[in-house]
Amino acid sequence: MNATVATSVFGVFMVVTVALGLLATRGRRKGNGSGEGGGLAEWSVGGRSLGTVFIWVLMAGEGYTSFSYLGAAGWGYNYGAPVLYVVAYMSCGYAVGYVVGPMLWAYARRHGLVGITDMVAHRFGRPWLGALVAVLATVFLLPYIQLQITGMGVVVSTISYGAIGLNQAYFIAFAVTTGFVVVSGLRGSAWVSVLKDVLVIATLGFLAVYVPMHYFDGYGPFLDRLVAEKSEWLTFPGHGDSGLGQAWFVTTSFLNSLTVVIFPTTVAGYLGAKNADVLRRNAMLLPAYNVLLFVPMLLGMAALFVVPGLVGAESNLALFKLVVDSLPAWTVGLVGVAAALSSIVPMAVFMLVIGTMWGRSVLSLVPRWERRQKGAAQVVVVVAGSLALLLTYTAPNTLVRLSLISYEGMAQLLPMVLLGLVWRRLTLLGAMSGLVVGVGTVCGFVFTENDPVWGVNAGIVALGANLAVALVVTYAGPRERDDRPDDEVLARDEIGLVARDAESGEGGDGSDGGSGRGGGVRTSTGTGMGTGTGTGTGTGTGG
Repeated sequence: MNATVATSVFGVFMVVTVALGLLATRGRRKGNGSGEGGGLAEWSVGGRSLGTVFIWVLMAGEGYTSFSYLGAAGWGYNYGAPVLYVVAYMSCGYAVGYVVGPMLWAYARRHGLVGITDMVAHRFGRPWLGALVAVLATVFLLPYIQLQITGMGVVVSTISYGAIGLNQAYFIAFAVTTGFVVVSGLRGSAWVSVLKDVLVIATLGFLAVYVPMHYFDGYGPFLDRLVAEKSEWLTFPGHGDSGLGQAWFVTTSFLNSLTVVIFPTTVAGYLGAKNADVLRRNAMLLPAYNVLLFVPMLLGMAALFVVPGLVGAESNLALFKLVVDSLPAWTVGLVGVAAALSSIVPMAVFMLVIGTMWGRSVLSLVPRWERRQKGAAQVVVVVAGSLALLLTYTAPNTLVRLSLISYEGMAQLLPMVLLGLVWRRLTLLGAMSGLVVGVGTVCGFVFTENDPVWGVNAGIVALGANLAVALVVTYAGPRERDDRPDDEVLARDEIGLVARDAESGEGGDGSDGGSGRGGGVRTSTGTGMGTGTGTGTGTGTGG
């Protein structure tokens, strides 16, 4: 009976989720390919028209994934204090995003771009470079999709009281999310994020009060017992021989705070905004949302006294063990829905971003796919989701490890993406050399299980080597000839000017309006081209 009630609640909300995705795209599926209607820009970045609320809930999805309910509680259960790196890096990342977000938004809008692969290709004037970055980014994004499939599968299996096996639950997670993202795109994800955030706030707020009162008669007795019996969990490096000490905490927080601003899903959120001020407001508001992350961390440590003895991947169920053992089935179903939506929304955005990168930067190099970028992107979504599902079955791993691999790998794109957009002197050879060294170093550390290395995050060691090589090769090698003006090559936050153009509709960006490759730079007048009043060329280029 419990399984029937909980899974029925879950099923109803999944139907509502799909309905919201369909409703979000109503009236916007037909278009001329210029970024309005049903074109790639509408599907991948919401037509660059999302306001403060939708951008806020969409970008908050970066912080509230299945990791919030499972991995954070699991790390609190296993280690304790080191899990606080999540709050640290996200808050610092929002501060960095206050500067970087509007800069990337203005650059992408000015040149009709829809992702970091587009930006890299435009910056260095090499379409093939966008394809290379798309392939590399996909390799490091797939583990994160696998993480969300794993997380949602665990949730579905747990709230069904074991009636649904893990293998079946993984497939359900894949099928629901793949169908959802193919149909609804970024706009649908933003709409569902509203529902997700309401449930996340409600369920975590409830559990923050219920669990300490039910099991310990309040926070006072719980914290007193934690200090008296589990004090090791409250200091670095936490419980056990984890190697997650202060140096690891600082380097991981620093690395992730930089990486999150160029993470393809974060950039998709940036580019979906209708103006740069929306991003600035969100950068100020989002850190307050992180307060809720303390709840699963604390409840993971509360589970030490209620369900002791969880080991390995089973520790990720610490929070749900508390829920399933003490709450009625309908409440278990609601908590499960909140956790499932916390998988669906970020997983959908990750799959959408992979599809966009391949449709725009890889398959568009093939003549027959050049004018069918959206269709190509949707096919890639299905392929990427299927591959992540296969990895879930054949190469399972713990949730946090998968997340760290993704971030450490993506961090190696920082010099090419971020430094390249603000420093004209960085050469393609320098950026490529640094990238090869950085990726090779991080893979060497991770796959030989030497992370942390020397007590610090292996990714930041690799990034240091990456940056050093990029600078040495750039200064030692020949200067590249590029006759384009700085405003065409570099990213600038044109405060006020670009925002006013966006509001007035002047100077269209020609987002999807064709594809040209004159001089190695992808440009097109497109159907959305306008004169505008901005600096530089003053015309929209894209495609």
